Amino acid sequence: MNTSVELRQRRKQRQRTKIKQVSAGRLRLTVHRTNQHMYAQIIDDKNSVTLASASTVSKEAKTSLKSGSTKEAATFVGKFLAEQAKAKGITEVVFDRSGFIYHGRIKALADGARENGLVF
Repeated sequence: MNTSVELRQRRKQRQRTKIKQVSAGRLRLTVHRTNQHMYAQIIDDKNSVTLASASTVSKEAKTSLKSGSTKEAATFVGKFLAEQAKAKGITEVVFDRSGFIYHGRIKALADGARENGLVF
């Protein structure tokens, strides 16, 4: 029997394959969610380099958030990541939800990034 983690990994691989086929060389914004924290990175797949990252574990997030597992925390991570991306001249990315369903905290992170200027 497949566990929920194995099923998410299969969805993640299937989605990432499709993203690489249609992304036309754009950078990838990937998201990871745990029960306590949110993590997001902008990755250049051609050079295998992380260009920007944000999470609820960072100092900035810990000072302004009560918990890392809320929609407000996810929105903060999205906005903070978009600010870092703007500083490096990144405006367009492809959203990689890593097999997670697009609702709740994942959607809040995406909306926060869009509010601060990222296009995807």
